[in-house]
Amino acid sequence: MHTDLNKMKLKLSSILIALILISLWTELLIGSFMDWDSNFGPIALPNIASREQISEGSSSANLSIDGDVEISADNSAAAQLSSAGDTLVTEYKLTFDGTGSGTTGGTGTNYKTYDTFLTTAAPVTHVTGDDDVEVTVHVKASNYANDLADAGTYTAAQTLTVHWVGP
Repeated sequence: MHTDLNKMKLKLSSILIALILISLWTELLIGSFMDWDSNFGPIALPNIASREQISEGSSSANLSIDGDVEISADNSAAAQLSSAGDTLVTEYKLTFDGTGSGTTGGTGTNYKTYDTFLTTAAPVTHVTGDDDVEVTVHVKASNYANDLADAGTYTAAQTLTVHWVGP
């Protein structure tokens, strides 16, 4: 009878070990996900018609996540609006369709110049059951004080990078 009880404990232990291994294997196979559903579309800013005018625009993309992340930005000269050596004051900010409290999202950022935008990464809090957040990047262009930029087409490329920060 002792032998049967030991066999039962052994079988039960084997089943528990097998279930734990299956659970770990499933986690390794499925893993976590962090994926932009698409690229941000191009932002076409209205022309700046006067020295004091500010031009603004935005583009959105959906980020799918199953854990907390943070978003950082490229602060290189590539992110500054320029044309044939001439530049504009270039500022960016982020907004989210969720707050991170009740819905996946975060607190929007304030406009910062291209070289200081998201030097401290923007946290995005995942809420179980809500795996998507719409991220909107806003850009603002203007002339430098007491300066008028040359006419032309100004371009910039801003790169956002998402990093894991939690479960």
